[in-house]
Amino acid sequence: MLNHLLASLVDGLLVGFVYGVAAMGLTLIWGVVRIINLAHGAIIAMAMFGLYFLVSGVGLNPYLALPVVAVGGLLAGYLIYTVAVQRVINAPPLASLLATFAVNMLIIGTATTVFTTSPYSVNFDLGRVTAGPFTVPGTRIVATIAAIAVSAGLYLFLYRSGTGRAMRAVANNRDAAELMGIPSGRILALSFGLGTMVAAVAGGLIATFFPFTVLSGDAYQLKSFVIVVLGGLGNPLGALVGGLVLGSLEGLVPVFMASSWVPVIEFGLFVVILVALPNGLFGGRR
Repeated sequence: MLNHLLASLVDGLLVGFVYGVAAMGLTLIWGVVRIINLAHGAIIAMAMFGLYFLVSGVGLNPYLALPVVAVGGLLAGYLIYTVAVQRVINAPPLASLLATFAVNMLIIGTATTVFTTSPYSVNFDLGRVTAGPFTVPGTRIVATIAAIAVSAGLYLFLYRSGTGRAMRAVANNRDAAELMGIPSGRILALSFGLGTMVAAVAGGLIATFFPFTVLSGDAYQLKSFVIVVLGGLGNPLGALVGGLVLGSLEGLVPVFMASSWVPVIEFGLFVVILVALPNGLFGGRR
């Protein structure tokens, strides 16, 4: 029983790293642009399909295809920002919600027409790694390493680069940043693009070990909301920790009860955090 419990925990933690990266994209956009991106799930789903077609159609290794998916996510973010978000950036919050929701429905509607809602999967196997009582799929180990690398890269970019410092300045006070000569318009576009790029990377990684449909992004978007509230809105590192917490829950809950209880417990946690700790475990950052 103990070995089964530990194995489930390890499996959940590995998935949790990827969940954390997915949530980082959402929390980065909120932290800088002050927009809740309701097209987040659609981006994750399209990244899954992008990886699938690069692997099955072009014949690329999934991890060589991942940078292509990342660039596609960055460009998609710029496009969404330019077409839909930029026009409502200073409008009341409801306007930005409706704009990103419209983008979400446009993407999902088009994808459903083209791909239907049939399940797809990336046929790629790295075998299994066994260490004592633990046996872990190789794809999850590589996904975890990639998630850690993305998290570290994002941290270094935000806290060690000039552009990252400019993004944090805009996040703290856009007007003051503009007075200091920071082009806030370009920084907002870059932030939105980076947020969608990180979400696309997470979607590509998830596709290497879970089947998916055009509607799969909705579930990961909901998980991302739980994670960012848990870790603190606008706090990328808090999102990573929140992803580990959520992944652990998903690994441990099925050991004690039916897996259908997992979303109930996840969203129960969401409500508890909202009521008891509205700023999250680590507090939101501006």
